[in-house]
Amino acid sequence: MPLSTNEATNETAAKLITTLRGAFSTPASFRPAHARGILVSGTFTPSSTAASLSSAYHFNNTTPVTSRFSNSTGIHMIPDNDANANPRGFATRFHLPNAPDGKRSHTDIIAHSTKFFPVRTGELFLEMLGAIGSGTIQDFLTTHPSAAAFVQDPKPSPVSFGTEKYFGVNAFKLINKDGKETFVRYRITPDAGEAHLSDAEAKGKDAAYLHNEIQTRIADGPVSFKLLAQIAQAGDVTDDATIHWPNDREIVELGTIKIESVVQDNDEEQRKLIFDPIPRVEGVAASDDPLLDMRASIYLQSGKDRRSHPYEK
Repeated sequence: MPLSTNEATNETAAKLITTLRGAFSTPASFRPAHARGILVSGTFTPSSTAASLSSAYHFNNTTPVTSRFSNSTGIHMIPDNDANANPRGFATRFHLPNAPDGKRSHTDIIAHSTKFFPVRTGELFLEMLGAIGSGTIQDFLTTHPSAAAFVQDPKPSPVSFGTEKYFGVNAFKLINKDGKETFVRYRITPDAGEAHLSDAEAKGKDAAYLHNEIQTRIADGPVSFKLLAQIAQAGDVTDDATIHWPNDREIVELGTIKIESVVQDNDEEQRKLIFDPIPRVEGVAASDDPLLDMRASIYLQSGKDRRSHPYEK
């Protein structure tokens, strides 16, 4: 009997987790991708534009947030000044009022520091990992232009996690109180302005320079970002993360993420926290992008693995 869509997604997700952990020798108490990171907390204050686009609670009320800055790869101690630590990640959880059943409600936004994503499905990502492992990645890049574009996109190391821009590569549907639907892609830009290092400058930095710097920066005062939305027009592709919308598409401000403190018991809290790429709240809906269900399955399965394994240094 053929697998259902959900079963096939979960099976591919399990293979991806196993392959990523094997490639990077990642302990089970860490994420198989973006393993090294730091949790911070603060608030999100929405703009009036956000309220006009979505009925979601966090787009109409100031909301507590927990965010995670991270380095790329599953190498859990990858140096901050390693070129392979790019692109950086920025995930944010919006803590909503308790649901009627008493459980805490939340929704997440997940972004990284390039607008590119290599492939449009989990199956293709697994194929790409296989090509890396077999030494045939150049052949894969030749036949998959989106993967080549991801690799070729410049990814300089930032001066700070707080001076980097981040992109949500998947499309989502915002739904306002009148039922009007608007497809968007999220962007997050630093209020401090973008600032990056040359390769030589990065090599001269300490292996923990980003993780140390963001803690010092927060101690000196809040670190803030603008949450933006690029708005799709009729005919724009919303189910393929590798296809970008034209540069002339309107970009609006949804609000401000203000980071104010570093989370206590950081390593343990990171181990327990499972982000979810699918919104699952009224006022925001997932698009038909197949990566969303795949990413959600990966995050959930690997998160359960982390929770069942004590933190390993």
